[in-house]
Amino acid sequence: MTDQYNQNQDPASNNPTRIQVKLKTATNKPVVTYVLLGLTVFVFALQYLSQSLSANHYDWPYMLGAKVNELILAGQVWRLITPILLHASILHIGFNMYALFVIGPQLERFYGHWRFLLLYLIAGLTGNVLSFVLSPNPSLGASTSVFGLVAAEAVFIYRNRKLFGDKARGMLVNLGVVIVINLLLGLQPGIDNWGHLGGLAGGLIFAWVAGPLFKVSVSTDSLNYQLLDSRGNKEVLWGAMLSGGLFLAVVIGRFLAG
Repeated sequence: MTDQYNQNQDPASNNPTRIQVKLKTATNKPVVTYVLLGLTVFVFALQYLSQSLSANHYDWPYMLGAKVNELILAGQVWRLITPILLHASILHIGFNMYALFVIGPQLERFYGHWRFLLLYLIAGLTGNVLSFVLSPNPSLGASTSVFGLVAAEAVFIYRNRKLFGDKARGMLVNLGVVIVINLLLGLQPGIDNWGHLGGLAGGLIFAWVAGPLFKVSVSTDSLNYQLLDSRGNKEVLWGAMLSGGLFLAVVIGRFLAG
């Protein structure tokens, strides 16, 4: 829990007064972020060992879990989520894990463990679904989820912009520039930009419906002010249905279409 301050105008004078407001966060320890980092690095190590030790230098984790459209259509639907654990190179995993390390802890602090994990998985799912529908090429990487986290951070700042004051606009502009630059970089050959766009859309929808929305609460017994998240399990369920459910409906339609 950290302290924030809300500035009010004293009616008896022209000087603003400051009222202490406690900001109650869901958690202070980004356990899920660190577990995701460790698990992704562990899987990449398995990829490296597989290529080094197998007779034909096969990357077995890639072969079992990458987004391959033909195999998804054959029934291997887990390939719509497992690519977020796979990477093609040290540079690839390094960029994605650095982004997760920078964005994840603060976002998890406000989202809480399970809602943050759900955001990460939904963004990965929606990214791979859009890639599955619009790109015939195999793909892998956690960038689908990372784009979802960036979108969720932008939504969090915008919906709670009063907490950030004059800094909110600059923070949103910076995030917008980061998104645009990375999408432009994604136009290069070999990069799955449809996956990036899908992750961005999934993270945005989920965050808008289910992301933290802080409101002032006054304790009647002590007259203490608190900023509490007004979102509950109902909003989280709706957010998951509107984001992940919508994209899964697209997959079902693709299966039915043959």
